[in-house]
Amino acid sequence: MKILYPLVAVVILFAVISCNKKAEKKEEEIKKTSEKVVPELKIKIDSSSIAAFYQAYPKLEKFQNEVLALYKQKNSTQLWLDNKGVVEFGNTLFDKYKGLDQEGLKANFPYNEKISPIFEHTSENKLSQVDTDLMITNLYFYYVQKVSGVDEKTTRSLEWLLPRKKVNYQVFSDSIYKKATINDDKKSKMFSQYYKLRDALHQYREIEKKGGWKTIEVNEDFKSLKIGDSVATVGQIRERLYITGDLKENNKSNICDSTLIVSVKKFESHHGLTPKNTILPEHIAEMNIPVSDRIKTLIANMERCRWIDPELEKGKEYIEVNIPEFRLYLIRDGKIAFVSPVVVGKMMTQTVIFSGMMNNIVFSPYWNVPTSIINKEIKPGMAKNKNYLAQKNLEWNNGAVRQLPGKNNSLGLVKFLFPNSNNIYLHDTPAKSLFERENRAFSHGCVRVGKPRELAIELLKQDPTWTPARIDKAMHAGKENWVSLKKKIPVYIGYFTAWVDRDGNLNFYKDVYKRDESLIKLLTEE
Repeated sequence: MKILYPLVAVVILFAVISCNKKAEKKEEEIKKTSEKVVPELKIKIDSSSIAAFYQAYPKLEKFQNEVLALYKQKNSTQLWLDNKGVVEFGNTLFDKYKGLDQEGLKANFPYNEKISPIFEHTSENKLSQVDTDLMITNLYFYYVQKVSGVDEKTTRSLEWLLPRKKVNYQVFSDSIYKKATINDDKKSKMFSQYYKLRDALHQYREIEKKGGWKTIEVNEDFKSLKIGDSVATVGQIRERLYITGDLKENNKSNICDSTLIVSVKKFESHHGLTPKNTILPEHIAEMNIPVSDRIKTLIANMERCRWIDPELEKGKEYIEVNIPEFRLYLIRDGKIAFVSPVVVGKMMTQTVIFSGMMNNIVFSPYWNVPTSIINKEIKPGMAKNKNYLAQKNLEWNNGAVRQLPGKNNSLGLVKFLFPNSNNIYLHDTPAKSLFERENRAFSHGCVRVGKPRELAIELLKQDPTWTPARIDKAMHAGKENWVSLKKKIPVYIGYFTAWVDRDGNLNFYKDVYKRDESLIKLLTEE
């Protein structure tokens, strides 16, 4: 009888295993059956349903063509919904939309009261599945448009003629299918300056949350402060500079010392001012500009960055001129190869914001006087003085007026040409004293270069026959000499009143052409 016990145990074991396998098999069958019961969600969204949507929501009509093409490509089925509700990519999109404020933009989707319940569940979503999917799609195109900046027609009306970054909706649409993220791709998505200004915006908003900075108070007869002066104003200046990091430590002393002067100089150099050993009323006026105004300036310049094609800064060699900074940079292999102060157009004859390809340098140039200057200045001068032309070294030339080459020529000893319809170029000038001024908006529109000889040497490095000695000789020859560059160089003339330099310092510049206010108004009204 004892021999039977193991046999019984084996039979029971097999029975248990068999039951378990049957149970597992049954569970798998149930699972498969349940999966079959829930088919993939398919919502038909065709041209008629799209047309009906825009009849109900006309403020979104500008996206209709893109939306039609997108759903046609998707075989007229939904993009954002599955059996569980809104797909993860849709929720990411809404989070990015709600975070537009971090990009210096307003999150003011035309039908915010319709889109919010889809994601926030604070109230019931009363839209049909078709309209829900279409509303999210329109939110997507709205978001893409916002982060891409105002349209090209608007920027042209703002007299911004630099090459615009093209918005390719197809590329953005493809990312929907791939369920890609819409996080920042700093290497290719935006002009690099944008991200630097955005970081500065976050910093200044934190300062604003903490109350900003107090107005520095001075007496009406205040003229200056120097090392050794003791007054309450000094303590206020310390506090102001400490808040923005220009002063590392605040000892709260009311005595002006060398540490404070060094910090003030740092502030001046990053606000378009010439550093001095004394603190002047204009320096304090600059410090007293409220943090709210600085934030507006940052937002305006972030918008300008949205218009810049990031490919521009990948060029091997190019020249950039920032009008409010009154400065020219030659960039070579991503690094600054040369810097020069410049004089730009005055308010009535503003330098145009545009680009061109520099192809020629002209030594000892003639100056072909524009018709406007002939009518406004030369003809009245001739009417008063019969020797006016000779005294100004001018001559008639085929019905026009030109100034002969020489040190007193209005173009100086050299000019740099990049053909354009605005008749703007870079050139030398005999009026050297203007480069010592903080505000250098004095020209008729062209850009006067403070270091023209050095610029010519840099640009002709590609041609070993043009030595510095030969360049000097050509500049003083008194005879016009055209030199073609072996390789054309892009020239970009821009307008930025806030800029983070390559050392990471935030710089603010005077809005010399009063362009920020209209741009801020445009952004806040949208």
